[in-house]
Amino acid sequence: MRVLLVEDDRLLGDAVHEHIADEGHAIDWVETIADAEAAIHSTPYDLLLLDLMLPDGPGLGLLRRLRSGGDVTPVIILTARDQISDRIAGLNSGADDYLVKPFNLSELSARLAAVSRRYAGNPNPLVTLGDIEFDLAGRSVYRSGRPVEVTAREWALLEGLLQHPGTLLSKTQLEERLYPFGAEVESNTIEVHISRLRKKLGHDRIETVRGMGYRLKR
Repeated sequence: MRVLLVEDDRLLGDAVHEHIADEGHAIDWVETIADAEAAIHSTPYDLLLLDLMLPDGPGLGLLRRLRSGGDVTPVIILTARDQISDRIAGLNSGADDYLVKPFNLSELSARLAAVSRRYAGNPNPLVTLGDIEFDLAGRSVYRSGRPVEVTAREWALLEGLLQHPGTLLSKTQLEERLYPFGAEVESNTIEVHISRLRKKLGHDRIETVRGMGYRLKR
């Protein structure tokens, strides 16, 4: 997925950015509300990780503006404010989850995946297509009961296709899920990932519609 991290703590921001990127997701990182609003207006994000205390204002103000404007992008609040009243205010302002600092990065990954599944309309972490089973929580794939090794990038691409089974995703849409803003992407990168996944899952699992994109066959 494509994630926007809004966090002014450099140490924490570095750790979260590296962790999410290592899992194969595209992640952009900004440190102010102004930069966050500019990024949101120019780029479609699948999820926002939002700090509450930012240099140019409270994160809740940004969240409320997004929700009042009809933006339904999932938001997970990351904050050191651990009072029950703070959690209630965050959730009532439209947040989907609330994670108190310091937190375990593996827990962040699990919450990110859970929120993403709910928005995709399938909270079940297990998806079965023929003889292929995808464990969204465990980020693992099985074919006829045997584990299939996939890279972080391959998993991120698969996850995007799984969230929209039968729906065409363009090459650009898939690139946006895998690579952050400004990243240099080879022209055939997506084709290479698709080719490798077909070898692992079966050549008929991912369909190409020339000039339009790719979709996972139901």
